[in-house]
Amino acid sequence: MSSLAMTASDTLVLARRNLMRIPRQPDLLIAYTVQPVMFVLLFVYVFGGAIQTPGFDYVDFLMPGIIVQSIAFGGFVTALGLSEDVGKGLIDRFRSLPMSRAAVLLGRTSSDVLLNCLSLVVLLAVGFAAGFNFIDSSVGQVVLGIVLLLLLGYAFSWIFALVGLYSSTPETANAIGFTAIFPLTFASSIFVPAETMPDGLRQVAEANPFTTIADAVRSLWIGTPPNTDVWMAFIWCGVLIAVFAPLAVARYRTVTAK
Repeated sequence: MSSLAMTASDTLVLARRNLMRIPRQPDLLIAYTVQPVMFVLLFVYVFGGAIQTPGFDYVDFLMPGIIVQSIAFGGFVTALGLSEDVGKGLIDRFRSLPMSRAAVLLGRTSSDVLLNCLSLVVLLAVGFAAGFNFIDSSVGQVVLGIVLLLLLGYAFSWIFALVGLYSSTPETANAIGFTAIFPLTFASSIFVPAETMPDGLRQVAEANPFTTIADAVRSLWIGTPPNTDVWMAFIWCGVLIAVFAPLAVARYRTVTAK
């Protein structure tokens, strides 16, 4: 078997292994189902009446942003899983097997794509129930928005893989990831228009990649002015993968060399 075919085969096996853990640890599904739904209900029905989004109902403005946030945080499972595998010595066992070393990280990040698909279905279902709808969007635009979201999730899977490999425990991985990324989602246009923020914070929000990606999905799904957001959003995702995938691989090699 060629090296490439072996890597692909091992990646599929490990991706399946990661997905099989979900029914046995259903609490892992909270990040993909319950938590995003709570955010939608909280902002639509509690805060929505106090937030002005001229030209759009708040639920239409909110849903693309809330989905961006939820998809980005989907990589938490990778951080927790890798940290746990390192701590339990499972990575050392993988080293003793005739398998591709690249498959460990590729299997983790690939399984996240399928879990993010689940999160996307749940969030869209809740959004439609709350009144969200695609506004003047073609099928191609809707599909392009979905592709962008899944690419974002894949990029953040590599970010969280790096976090997990640097963390001594799953709890540490959770704390680091949450502390580093959660504030960025609030300092963006995910929940409110950036132009409504005070000076200083507004400039930070406008430069925030979460703003670019959330506004890109809005332009594709509800017809807001696209400006440069759509192609810049894809560039941001590509840059994140190009930066964090090699860093995660380098850290993995360091961990497995010990």
